[in-house]
Amino acid sequence: MAPFLAYEDKGPDAHRVPLVLVHGHPFDRTMWTPQLERFSDTRRVVAPDLRGYGASPTTPAVADFSGFARDIEALLDELKVESFVLAGLSMGGQIVMDCYRLFPERVRGLVLADTFPSAETPEGVRTRDAMADRLLAEGMRGYADEVLERMVAPYASAEVKAHVHGMMTATSPEGAAAALRARARRPDYGTLLPRVSVPALVVVGADDTFTPVSDALALHAALPDAELHIVDGAAHMPNLERPEVFDAALEEFLARVDARQPSPAPPRL
Repeated sequence: MAPFLAYEDKGPDAHRVPLVLVHGHPFDRTMWTPQLERFSDTRRVVAPDLRGYGASPTTPAVADFSGFARDIEALLDELKVESFVLAGLSMGGQIVMDCYRLFPERVRGLVLADTFPSAETPEGVRTRDAMADRLLAEGMRGYADEVLERMVAPYASAEVKAHVHGMMTATSPEGAAAALRARARRPDYGTLLPRVSVPALVVVGADDTFTPVSDALALHAALPDAELHIVDGAAHMPNLERPEVFDAALEEFLARVDARQPSPAPPRL
């Protein structure tokens, strides 16, 4: 059966833990291009387009936030990726937390970038629903123009700005709207975090105004075994704005997860 999601699957199926990259809203898997290029030389890296984004189908629309996690689980089943490190940014980080809620036994490590665990407030639900209505009525360009210099810092390179703006304007309004409504009704992951039994890496851009450093500090404090990296010279997308800094932190974390791999079982006599 062909996988439901469009995806990249690169790198050797070696003795290193595979890395699964989950993009945010309203982007696609190309937001992870620097990480795909950097890490696929030495390990298997999988980066899907979420349902409603990129080249993945928009219908049936996601109605429940856990649908994103179940789509990822089904893709990894198809690709025979049994255990992995899960990395997500913004909404992708919340999807990563939902994956851990639903199938923690498969997760070897968590990377949570520019994200937060709490459920939406009543005002937040209204705001996301109103934005969904707006995107359906107007399309993506006006929204993309408004938020570009919050997604990435105003001082980001023209190349990075063009990439981010292009992802946003290429996103299906129907897919983005469905995701906004589902995200508005996501669960609170705050009670999950203290029970996370795998290593975690929390990353945030120092100039992020969507999920500020204070959110990352709280996330880091709630996780039993977590490292925190604050990336100077970046806003909401440090993996694109400062990939060399983001990748160095990720590489160190992955080496730590690799070292925790269980030893192979001795042969049966």
